[in-house]
Amino acid sequence: MSEPLIVVGNGMAAARLVEELSKRALGRYAIAVVGEEPRLAYNRVLLSALLAGEAELGDIELKPKHWWRDRGVTLRYGMRAIAIDPKAHSVTLADGKRLSFSRLVIATGSLPSKLPLPGMDLPGIFSFRDLEDVNTMARAKGARVVVIGGGLLGLEAAYGLARAGATVTVIHLMDRLMERQLDHAAALMLKHAVEARGIDVRLEAQTARVLGQRHVEGVELTDGSVIAADAVVVAVGVRPNAELARAAGLKVNRGIIVDDNLETNVPGIYAIGECAEHRGACYGLVEPGYEQAQVLARRLAGAKASYPGSVLATNLKVSGINVFSAGDFMGATEGADKIVLSDPGGGVYKKLVLAQDRLIGGVLFGDTADAPWYLELIRAGRAIGRLRDDLVFGRVLATQAAV
Repeated sequence: MSEPLIVVGNGMAAARLVEELSKRALGRYAIAVVGEEPRLAYNRVLLSALLAGEAELGDIELKPKHWWRDRGVTLRYGMRAIAIDPKAHSVTLADGKRLSFSRLVIATGSLPSKLPLPGMDLPGIFSFRDLEDVNTMARAKGARVVVIGGGLLGLEAAYGLARAGATVTVIHLMDRLMERQLDHAAALMLKHAVEARGIDVRLEAQTARVLGQRHVEGVELTDGSVIAADAVVVAVGVRPNAELARAAGLKVNRGIIVDDNLETNVPGIYAIGECAEHRGACYGLVEPGYEQAQVLARRLAGAKASYPGSVLATNLKVSGINVFSAGDFMGATEGADKIVLSDPGGGVYKKLVLAQDRLIGGVLFGDTADAPWYLELIRAGRAIGRLRDDLVFGRVLATQAAV
């Protein structure tokens, strides 16, 4: 008889877990996936393309309905899980039904961070996290929109809105865009590229309050300047969606605390993706969630596997702007060396960071074709050796020269 396995959350990490389990242990578990959104799992990375009109709804769907059915998965999407009882091994749904489990995986993702500022409760304030947000923002054609936050999510929202016909201003607190992923040189090139697409960028700009009586009318900055706006998108980060686990008595810090087995403090209950905290780190990116899903699927299938953590890598690709960063791209490691190739006129910038004859980080702007190879080298930790002299010129030239 199949062992009952419940996955709470119907996002990208949950879908990857089910996919990996279907490859490794099909039939071993009776899987039920519970998701609050009233739709099949979809690719959130493509929300900007959807908003920009460069993708259709069907393009972002991860798996069609028959895929889940063919693998014997019970889908309960459009249904919120409201309680977990670890002792009774059950999950209570919003409609009052209780589902029993032998194993439970929590993959509830993250929630958008909010700004505790005056006017943030006005109609016309949006986040950019799901399809409902996209559907609302798509009606902004011709509107004046302020995007608060110049990180990855904010820039994707700004691009999608601009392509949809809105007049967009990005305001960012820091001195450069995507400061967690880019150095100053790459960030400056990114700013120029974003502005060339008709988006106004204001750096070192702090929001004081949102103006308006019954609806958003503008944004006032701490320097007293005012930007007129019909809508405001807040993209200042995310926080793990861990309240369901906290209420169930699981250990929660910022996220749901898991060990190298992706298991919580309660045996048989696991957490993956943006809701999980591993060795003090909460990853707000897709790739670590996929890596966690793969490790957990192997363990649930009976194989030996552990999760050591992830090397962070970021990709931004909107309207021909290609950006990649990974690892220690700032060169904070003691004894680190930097190899830089810069061609601002050609729109290309590469910086590779090495330490002890190993590639430990890098930033690419414009030409990101070799990003997967660089990431592989960073993660593997192999000695660069004879590749070093031609490493910045890419995989083909570097490997040919090293022969």
